[in-house]
Amino acid sequence: MSKEHQASSLLDSKILVPAARDAVRKLDPRQLVRNPVIFVTEVVAAVVTVLFVRDLVISPAAAGFSGQIAAWLWFTVLFATFAEAVAEGRGRAQADSLKKTKSDLVARRLKPDGSTDTIPASGLKVGDIVLVAAGELIPGDGEVIAGVASVNESAITGESAPVIRESGGDRSAVTGGTQVLSDEIRVKITVAPGSSFVDRMIALIEGAQRQKTPNEIALSILLSGLTLIFLFVCVAIWGLAGYSGTVLSVTVLAALLVTLIPTTIGGLLSAIGIAGMDRLVRFNVIATSGRAVEAAGDVDTLLLDKTGTITFGNRMASDFLAAPGVTAGELAEAALLASLSDETPEGRSVVALATGEFGVAMPRAEFDAVIGFTAETRLSGVDQGGRRLRKGAVDAVLKFAGLADQDVPAEFRRAVDQIARTGGTPLAVADGNRLLGAIHLKDVVKPGIKERFAALRAMGIRTVMVTGDNPVTAAAIASEAGVDDYLAQATPEDKLAYIRREQQGGRLIAMCGDGTNDAPALAQADVGVAMQTGTQAAREAANMVDLDSSPTKLIEIVEIGKQLLMTRGSLTTFSIANDVAKYFAIIPALFVATYPALDTLNIMRLTSPQSAILSAVIFNALIIVALIPLALKGVAYRPAGAAALLRRNLFVYGLGGLVLPFAGIKVIDLAVSTLHLV
Repeated sequence: MSKEHQASSLLDSKILVPAARDAVRKLDPRQLVRNPVIFVTEVVAAVVTVLFVRDLVISPAAAGFSGQIAAWLWFTVLFATFAEAVAEGRGRAQADSLKKTKSDLVARRLKPDGSTDTIPASGLKVGDIVLVAAGELIPGDGEVIAGVASVNESAITGESAPVIRESGGDRSAVTGGTQVLSDEIRVKITVAPGSSFVDRMIALIEGAQRQKTPNEIALSILLSGLTLIFLFVCVAIWGLAGYSGTVLSVTVLAALLVTLIPTTIGGLLSAIGIAGMDRLVRFNVIATSGRAVEAAGDVDTLLLDKTGTITFGNRMASDFLAAPGVTAGELAEAALLASLSDETPEGRSVVALATGEFGVAMPRAEFDAVIGFTAETRLSGVDQGGRRLRKGAVDAVLKFAGLADQDVPAEFRRAVDQIARTGGTPLAVADGNRLLGAIHLKDVVKPGIKERFAALRAMGIRTVMVTGDNPVTAAAIASEAGVDDYLAQATPEDKLAYIRREQQGGRLIAMCGDGTNDAPALAQADVGVAMQTGTQAAREAANMVDLDSSPTKLIEIVEIGKQLLMTRGSLTTFSIANDVAKYFAIIPALFVATYPALDTLNIMRLTSPQSAILSAVIFNALIIVALIPLALKGVAYRPAGAAALLRRNLFVYGLGGLVLPFAGIKVIDLAVSTLHLV
């Protein structure tokens, strides 16, 4: 992700200037009709504007009041469209950088006779095979079918570290617009131009394909219903005024309608949804729909792969267990020497443990022979001055040492069994036919992961570790990591069956994966997060793609989803609550002359009916502006139970929605009366 995009803020002129233009463009009724509350406000603003023009001609004395009401109603509509435009604008920088990756791309297409021709990337078809050499851009989404190369994906992910792409396995998918840094690969195009991953990202970021989620649709229906109800209420008030002899102008009724309908949440609803997806984008996660973001906020169960997610993925040496008559220092020195020629992560971890925790110095002497580790021998070692040091799998070392089962010390056998029972992998070290001891290799759990799972548990989310390990190893890792459950020896069918079983119980499931074998489960899960480094099948099956390929990001995705739902709920609560204050401001002011008893409800002691109405309209417009940063940033989320969150929401936004308008309208009324605006 570009640093400029990450640093973008609400006050960035690169966002505000285009957003101001877009806010005016969004006044088009054909666009605004999708937001019934603000559409009604625009219609009312237009009606009051006509009345203002009429007053200028017929009754200039009344034009000042109707003109101010019209102006603030238009500001209300503009602030609402501005909020949506700002939310959309925050994704534009990322979209623009992605568009650059598509410009002027060409392809070296491989012909059946083995020759190549150069064509524009837009002319490629699914099934075409292209050659991409070092320094060239990959012309389209596809799969590597031959070769291995280092690829720079910073144009997509913003990360400078290159990744390896090779034919076969789960690291074969490549994305158009990324650059090959070394070697040459053959890529089979799997996605037609115009439908590539970059194209979909651009459309999603710009909001071109954004559709309302079920939650937004339900809330829109509620807001539309409230708008219709208050429309009838205003008509009834007009009838009541006529019956009681109170004269109410159309301008006053229009102002009353706009201040009573839920304009605050109506003006911010779309911005909240767009901002939620934008927060994921700035977090280097692309969601294919707002529905996926919302579902993340309601997830009950998280399925996390063990290797690379909960653990580092490489087994690492954690301890040396010496045989009888051998000191720990002697075993550590022998293990280091025998591991110098082992270039595997396990071999390097043995060297790191010996030199670090046990303080063994790196040797300076020459070796008579160096035996590199191979999968066939499962051994590595050195020969030095009559010593024949070997390290490797227990059975391979025992065979090298010429030791039968009855010759193995009982202490050594117990150490090996203990390592296996705790989910580790034992290695043996020997010097000739002398057994020196064992090395404990373990799949190391990432630091802090247990605390993160505890935080998820506080949210009411159950964590399940999915692994291909045997049940004994799985149980040991699950206990150390602090997950709630585990699925051992899991096949693709097992994952799919587990998700379906949980969903049938009414739970929402999230999982992450990167391989083709994960695709069925990713498609079945309510929230499926595919790694950008994964296969095309996984990315197409999921409804989110993590551009950083960090599986633990599922935790942050859930928090962003919950933040989206909380923001929408909090601002809805605030919007409905602050309407109550407007009732106390306007209703008594309208009828106090006819019904003096209503003066007891005028607890704000507003100056006059006209100042009360104008103050309420001004507050109604300004509160949208004040809440735009909160709508874009989101309400801060802290892990807590549903009851605690509800109490906090009602106290902060419910009570705040009642108190703030009383103070705000009173202050504005004082300013209006002081400036003699009415």
